[in-house]
Amino acid sequence: MKQPILVLTGPTAVGKTETSVQLAKAVNGEIISADSMQVYRHMDIGTAKIRQEEMRGIPHYLVDEFE
Repeated sequence: MKQPILVLTGPTAVGKTETSVQLAKAVNGEIISADSMQVYRHMDIGTAKIRQEEMRGIPHYLVDEFE
């Protein structure tokens, strides 16, 4: 059976991160970031990158992948 993919989009600072974590917890899901700047390590300022404690145990992909 195919699993649905939920896509959460919107402008900066509207609560996508918190909503995505709550949604992932509710459906036992994982999060794949599609932000073009969050893939880079050390580029935390100006990207509103999620912090480890905000992830609340939900796996996140494509965050801090490249130098």
